[in-house]
Amino acid sequence: MLYALGEQDRIVGISGFTVRPARARKDKPRVSAFTSAKIDRILELRPDFVVGFSDIQADIAQALIKAGIEVWISNHRSVAGILAYVRRLGALVGVTDRAEAYAVSLEQHLKEVRQRAAAFGRRPRVYFEEWDVPLITGIQWVSEIIDIAGGDDIFADKMEGGALAKNRILSDPMEVVQRSPDVILGSWCGKRFRPDTVAARAGWENVPAIRECDIHEIKSPLILQPGPAALTDGLDAIHRILRSWVERCDKEPNP
Repeated sequence: MLYALGEQDRIVGISGFTVRPARARKDKPRVSAFTSAKIDRILELRPDFVVGFSDIQADIAQALIKAGIEVWISNHRSVAGILAYVRRLGALVGVTDRAEAYAVSLEQHLKEVRQRAAAFGRRPRVYFEEWDVPLITGIQWVSEIIDIAGGDDIFADKMEGGALAKNRILSDPMEVVQRSPDVILGSWCGKRFRPDTVAARAGWENVPAIRECDIHEIKSPLILQPGPAALTDGLDAIHRILRSWVERCDKEPNP
């Protein structure tokens, strides 16, 4: 976000999970993971302000606050939350106008993709898998992005109440079979998605997505990070997959 707004010189340290833009890993020291951080190393950098994400980083935030550092932890879960995050972070670093222009450009992109998806003759049923053991479905903004891209998330009903990860765990893997997705999208945060492993699950062989080999990986930096990548590259990747499914179905003869 800060690189996109031209404010990268403000950054004194980053997370080890930072991959966008690629130059950040060369420019900035890596001083944290996601659930842990090198508190002493962060303090050595003498930051005026630390930005983090989600309740999972509460312990890191607490340690830094006790050390006298000002901390902002965003905790959004939706597309609207990502857009609000863009605007808030821009305001916090004094570039409100640039952040507003950037947010408007993101909103326009969402609108354009939604309009293209509206031309689909049919909408595929989509299962998004965020983790494999236990099975965890996609976070709220992923469900909303699937809708914008032209699909129907088979577990959209689990998004109520903010959809914390614990509320998206599937206790019975056969729920996926019962909801019969046409397309399976996977993004196992922090490790490689294995379509072959998914396809080999007991009882899943008659799922349409598996029968037709419609199992696809979306790289986690494109869809699971809580910033604008999900609304641009992540959305575009999902839209291409769903458009391909629709085009193939349109070519198939009616039974």
